[in-house]
Amino acid sequence: QVQLVESGGGLVQAGGSLRLSCAASGVIFSSVSQMDWYRQAPGKQRDFVARLARNLGTYYANSVKGRFTVSTDDAKNTLYLQMNSLQPEDTAVYLCKMDLKGTTYWGQGTQVTVSS
Repeated sequence: QVQLVESGGGLVQAGGSLRLSCAASGVIFSSVSQMDWYRQAPGKQRDFVARLARNLGTYYANSVKGRFTVSTDDAKNTLYLQMNSLQPEDTAVYLCKMDLKGTTYWGQGTQVTVSS
């Protein structure tokens, strides 16, 4: 059974940094070709944030480009999102997503709150 568990969220002042983690179990992590980060603010739709596609590279939403970096540690079965220069508009629940053999898996999310 595939499970994704996010961690690393919290309260930070504007201009600060956080690193989110998404730990995967029940899957050979290095075999997953694409993993995404999304975020959802209260009352808003879930928005794409970043993608790591093996052999293709990384992709970012325009709103986070240059500030956020997505990476993996296959030995730890973990996906990361390094977030720098955080702004109040980055406040949201951040979720990781994995598509595997036609099934989409989501984590439960981790809350990021940026104060002004």
